Amino acid sequence: VETHPGLVDDCYVTVFTGDQELADDLEPQFVIDVEKLFPAKQAEALSAAVGKSLWQAIHVPTIASRTCDGGMTSRWSAMQIGMSFIAAYRMCAGEAAVADLSYAAKHAGVIQMASHLPARRARGPNEPGGLGFGIFSDIIQANRKYPNDPAKASLEVVGAGVMLYDQIWLGAYMSGGVGFTQYATAAYTDNILDEYTYYGMDYIKDKYKVDWRNPSSEDRVKPTYDVVNDMATEVTLNAMEQYEQFPTLMEDHFGGSQRAGVIAAASGLTCSIGTGNSNAGLNGWYLSMLLHKDGWSRLGFFGYDLQDQCGCANSLSIRGDEGAIGELRGPNYPDYAM
Repeated sequence: VETHPGLVDDCYVTVFTGDQELADDLEPQFVIDVEKLFPAKQAEALSAAVGKSLWQAIHVPTIASRTCDGGMTSRWSAMQIGMSFIAAYRMCAGEAAVADLSYAAKHAGVIQMASHLPARRARGPNEPGGLGFGIFSDIIQANRKYPNDPAKASLEVVGAGVMLYDQIWLGAYMSGGVGFTQYATAAYTDNILDEYTYYGMDYIKDKYKVDWRNPSSEDRVKPTYDVVNDMATEVTLNAMEQYEQFPTLMEDHFGGSQRAGVIAAASGLTCSIGTGNSNAGLNGWYLSMLLHKDGWSRLGFFGYDLQDQCGCANSLSIRGDEGAIGELRGPNYPDYAM
């Protein structure tokens, strides 16, 4: 069966290895240069872990995964790998002849981007809900581009995150589409979230002497709840005052959920950057929601109130994703929101 090239022209294969000598011997267009594309510490750790082995990074045609599911990625790539081996080595195409190769290509030698979701989600492997937040942050790689501006790097992750987790995962996969687009665009259009976040950066520098432009564990603030309370309250009240002072802000973020999400994001970023602790940032988010409701009576549509009021209590729970530290979490828990 012939396929129009235009339908599959976004598929490609690149390779990466921890052996720089091997990488130098390969065509540059096919190589992911770990030393150039990762911050020095990450590159060193990744190269040591990969060692002398050679891995492929495969991007299957978008139409394949959209027609089927996330699990299609490994099946599709395994089929192409198998056919390439069969053609190159004049192999028989029967199951017995290629059984080990098929097992390696489909299972043993595959690392999916996302972990498998529980059966109740009724999803295949490698779906957006299984992509951990820490992995996602590394994928965006904004800290490589903005090493001296963790606020900007974090805002880039937020912008991409609301697209994948809110618009695609929550908005489409989980709910069928109920306006999540408007809720998420507030985080990556204009510079309102940026303004609130940089206010927080100025605050932690002035009050806590955190040199946020030069990230270091030496000057991070110990993440006590008093600290989270102070940072999140300052940023939240400033943002609420801005909305009340400038009508155009309220017109731009016309929904309560938009305002709640943006204010909480700025509060969470301030707490996490100021302390170097993702759980402190998470609690800054949840505290902001409570302050917001206390000040303006509600957050947004009715269902939005639930998950962000119980979140603080759940942030250190023993339940799977819900109780994991931020870097190990994904969006796969019942009260996940943004």
